[in-house]
Amino acid sequence: MKTIPQAIQSFLSRNNYPPFDLKAVLFDMDGVLYDSMPNHALSWHQVMKNHGLDLSCEEAYSNEGRKGDDTIQTVCRKQGVTLSDDEIKAIYKEKTEIFNILPKPTCMPGSYELLQKVMQDGLLPMLVTGSGQVSLLNNLNVCFPGIFASERMVTAFDVNHGKPNPDPYLKALEKGNLKPWETIVIENAPLGIEAAHKAGLFVIVVNTGPLLDSMLWKAGANVLYPSLLALNEEWRTMMGCFNSKILKI
Repeated sequence: MKTIPQAIQSFLSRNNYPPFDLKAVLFDMDGVLYDSMPNHALSWHQVMKNHGLDLSCEEAYSNEGRKGDDTIQTVCRKQGVTLSDDEIKAIYKEKTEIFNILPKPTCMPGSYELLQKVMQDGLLPMLVTGSGQVSLLNNLNVCFPGIFASERMVTAFDVNHGKPNPDPYLKALEKGNLKPWETIVIENAPLGIEAAHKAGLFVIVVNTGPLLDSMLWKAGANVLYPSLLALNEEWRTMMGCFNSKILKI
């Protein structure tokens, strides 16, 4: 396993980028900011079962990051089922209703503290999620007050092609007027990692779910931590490897 300086140098060399000049940190939402994936997995499993389709909770984690309609279409293709656009919309609406009656997801331990460190370092936090879960998006300003304005968010409503397509992260670069070497990504799921990797971005991964580390490395992780709390503990040291201009507070 490479050290952080080795991972950074390898990334820059492979992409023929100049040295990092960090200006922003792009955050995934589910599994990074919110501990919401257990609810997503359960609601996806239940709604698929209601419609004669099969998606286990474990498989739901592998689909994490897709737009809702993409998840339904992916399951249908695997099982040889064809649904109309209206049927897909109805299934996603039902999934959302199931999600909303489950206990409200809590913030991921360490998420608010990490966002505070990011802002103390003079970096811009941005949200890049494949989710269209309105209840979670609307709650961002409650859990993380004043951090994610709409102009610093990319959601399922902003792109035609969700993760693992690179479009969500390319859209974030466009919105933030950023170059790839001016930002890093914090992700937790294979499809999100793949999307960021395809967009030419450095991906810091936190394994907050049940998937094996090997799946996350294979998707394109540059650095991997066992939890968001572990990343929090190493944040200052890691930032020193990226940008010597950032003061260690």
